[in-house]
Amino acid sequence: MKKVLDSFRNRKVSASSILSRKEIALFRNSPKQFMCVEMLQDGYHRSFSELFTLLRTDVEQRANAPPRSPRLQEPPLADQREKLETIRLHLCRAEKAERDGAWTAVCEERLHLGRYFTHPMDLWLSFHFYHSCADRVFGGRSKSATEARFHLAELYRQQGDLLEARDHAERALKQAEDGGWLDPEGRPLRLWGCRELGEIYSLLGEAYLAAQDYDTATMLLQLGSKMAIEGGDKSVEAESFFREGMGLQSSGDHQAAMELFNICAELFGSLQDVKGLVKSYKAIAKSLESEGNIEECIKILEKAADLCQISDLQELLADISLTLGCIYSDVNRPLKSCEYFLQSYKAACTAREVVLQHKAQVKLGHTSVHALIKSYNSEMETPSLTSVKRLVDWKETRGHQDFC
Repeated sequence: MKKVLDSFRNRKVSASSILSRKEIALFRNSPKQFMCVEMLQDGYHRSFSELFTLLRTDVEQRANAPPRSPRLQEPPLADQREKLETIRLHLCRAEKAERDGAWTAVCEERLHLGRYFTHPMDLWLSFHFYHSCADRVFGGRSKSATEARFHLAELYRQQGDLLEARDHAERALKQAEDGGWLDPEGRPLRLWGCRELGEIYSLLGEAYLAAQDYDTATMLLQLGSKMAIEGGDKSVEAESFFREGMGLQSSGDHQAAMELFNICAELFGSLQDVKGLVKSYKAIAKSLESEGNIEECIKILEKAADLCQISDLQELLADISLTLGCIYSDVNRPLKSCEYFLQSYKAACTAREVVLQHKAQVKLGHTSVHALIKSYNSEMETPSLTSVKRLVDWKETRGHQDFC
């Protein structure tokens, strides 16, 4: 259609110029009207019906959207010429392939449309075309249909529908294993399913963990780690091991949890993922603290704090420093505790983390007061002129010299 428009605009207008009916309709009708009429004239009745249904769905969704919904900030689908033209082109190609019995080609055209709509406001279109590709009776077990089902698993996972995501990922993995296909990089397509299922199983495990169903959570988390290893993605593997470790930690098995956290630290270190490394160290420290190994706990947290400072991760530095301050306070080392609370407060201010900032501020004030009271407590209990003089001197300076 764009070519027709360009051709018309570039035509030299003369008395003998005669416009075709198609050219007249192009300017008299809306993009929606022109395309629908063209599809019917060319005999693509199924494509017309599907496009018309999508346009009607768009109108209904916009009518039911809240007043300030992001959906309403986008123009209606009927007014988006490029999207309409893309849908028309590939639907017509798919219909022609269906008439010829070329079922793989049908799925390829619909897979292309599913991939085309990537904007968050167009996800409903992605879902429609991926489903129309993956759920076909004929061609539904082709490579294109399998890829569409993997995409559906990802989309459902991202929207939090983990059971639906699991169903699609498991079915797609079975199809990929049966087909023996390769992805564009020459790797087995089944690895995509392994990575996706690794993520889904781990997220399901976290959900059961939150519900305190430790047996089911452990089983799912272990499945997630196993699938992640098969998938060959070190980042997904590290995250799966971390979630499994968190499950073991919650159930009280700190030794097993620390073994997994150490593996995570190695994987995150090899990936140069500082955030992952820091959270692994923090998890190890929590297990060490639970087992009463405070000195080792402090060492690894200080190592994590140093990493945060080097990498300028102020939010993580605020969190780790706050944890260190609490631990030093528990072991009755108030000056060291105040040092880390102050560091946490400054980092939280830099990162504009208001909640952490307030926590560090309260902790710092509380610990400072108790440290000062403790340091002058003996003077208050000793009725001597020297003690009174020291207390008066401290009152005049308000103890600023202790915590400047």
